[in-house]
Amino acid sequence: MTSNNLSAVAARLIAIPIEKSVLTLRRKLHRYPELSNREFRTTLTLKKKLEKLGLTISCGKTPTGLWADLDSGRPGPTVAVRTDIDALAVDEQTGLPCASRHPGVMHACGHDVHMAVLIGTAKLLTRLRNDLVGRVRFICQPAEEQPPGGARSLVEAGVLKNPAVDVILGLHVDPALPVGTIGLRDGVNFVAVHDFDIRVIGRAAHAALPHMAVDALAVASEIISGLQQVVSRQTDPLRPVVITLGTICGGQARNVIPGEVVIEGTARSLDPAITRRLPGLIKKNAVGIGRGLGARVEVVSRGAYPPLRCDSTVNARIAESFHRLYPKHRVMEPPLVMGSEDFACYLEQVPGSMFRLGIANKAQGADKPWHHPAFKVDERAIKIGYTVMALTVIDLLHHPLGKRR
Repeated sequence: MTSNNLSAVAARLIAIPIEKSVLTLRRKLHRYPELSNREFRTTLTLKKKLEKLGLTISCGKTPTGLWADLDSGRPGPTVAVRTDIDALAVDEQTGLPCASRHPGVMHACGHDVHMAVLIGTAKLLTRLRNDLVGRVRFICQPAEEQPPGGARSLVEAGVLKNPAVDVILGLHVDPALPVGTIGLRDGVNFVAVHDFDIRVIGRAAHAALPHMAVDALAVASEIISGLQQVVSRQTDPLRPVVITLGTICGGQARNVIPGEVVIEGTARSLDPAITRRLPGLIKKNAVGIGRGLGARVEVVSRGAYPPLRCDSTVNARIAESFHRLYPKHRVMEPPLVMGSEDFACYLEQVPGSMFRLGIANKAQGADKPWHHPAFKVDERAIKIGYTVMALTVIDLLHHPLGKRR
């Protein structure tokens, strides 16, 4: 397919009238969010949409999530498009008509938009089946928000095999980018993260008898302070590390010294060598502090995501597709963030990229960060997402990576 042909396909993609149905789906998904590994209704909704398009559905070993294949019937590569499908434990405060009907659960990270983009992409590509070669695999992945994440489970279930996926694409909404733009960054976009629990086991006693106790809460507070030494004194200050202790749970009454406390935290790093060292440093420091104060400390790993690295060649293809579709709009280079994304697990196996989709519009209140209870999107971004994704897929099918165009 020539450059002129791709430009002609771009014009056809823009003209296909699916936006209304895709926005309706996005609002439905937003209204009924589901937490990680509980996305039963969401999975069924996506399954019905993809089956209606005539795609072949496969399921992994997880209770939720699926993948669907669009086979052109002609030889060629396999290009995968992935969406995450889970929501967050956030109580929505947007006031939108499509606001969550599930108290305490919200699509506060844009996964409803990601799903709508995937379905929009599938709709466009099935309309243009005669222009395709090879195969397109649509991956609907559960549990991105909860390590160890759903990506590894799907990879183990064979989502990148039979046939082998040659390249994979994803996107993530970005409230730091204005609507009408996309963001592309070569190399690392999201850092590695390691989730852990620290269990402090002391000895409970009456508040009036502190000499008979080993105060687990007091020990935990020393551990919380002490772990910051890992960042400030035990790692290279030129290599970013963030240790966050997000929850602490212990004690049952004001007049009882607690005998057990659990701390939950995350450690984030850009440098692979530091990433490998962090679990050991956290355990060594926590156990040592506890031992010095007479408590037993257990550190348990709850899973890890690798850093997410985007392929520069794939990024260039995405940028070309965007400019063919929206020549007056801008591609921006977003900054590296210390967040994590298990899309990285696919990128350990095959080349690909996750581009950022600008959704910000301050006039609409669409300027809140990820995971905020008032997180909103400018829905005009959704059409940009699915048209760019579809044209990039077509380009990669006709001009595989590593071959001359």
